[in-house]
Amino acid sequence: MWTDLWKLFLSFGRATMLGYGGGPSIIPLYENEVVSRMSWMTTEDFGHALAFGNSLPGPIATKLAAYIGFKIAGWPGAIVALAAVVLPTALLMIVLVGVMSKLQNNPYIKGMIRGIQPVIFVMMAMLAYDFAKYAMKTTPGVISFIPFLLAAGYFILVNYLNLNAVYGIIGSLVIGALFLRR
Repeated sequence: MWTDLWKLFLSFGRATMLGYGGGPSIIPLYENEVVSRMSWMTTEDFGHALAFGNSLPGPIATKLAAYIGFKIAGWPGAIVALAAVVLPTALLMIVLVGVMSKLQNNPYIKGMIRGIQPVIFVMMAMLAYDFAKYAMKTTPGVISFIPFLLAAGYFILVNYLNLNAVYGIIGSLVIGALFLRR
């Protein structure tokens, strides 16, 4: 039990500390830890957890950590995984906020921030690509028409017709329950 808790803390702590750009950009790092490195879940199980977590309000990184921690070691696992996600970055943020406020006009710091932005974009694009492969399949190896229509419709309704994103989420849950059951 203690070994599992320590591995959870190290895995989520490492991924969180290496991730830049917020929760969505950290997801590929979590997937690497959980699926590839530790073999706690399959890619499909991780995709299910990600889809479920994205349908709930709040930051995705903490929801995934709590869920995976709970699956691995129950409530202690959920608490340890959450602590690994929140504590190191919160403490680092407190320390660095003073330094960054003094150096915010430094050209090197501005250059560093501009330099990391394309990397964050690529990490998020990789996540979107991997998730699209998973989300568009309803049976192994087959791209389904309904998930594609859901994605395209949601994009159009939210971006161009200014529909509140919550209505799109609720609508997609209803459509999924009716038409995408296995």
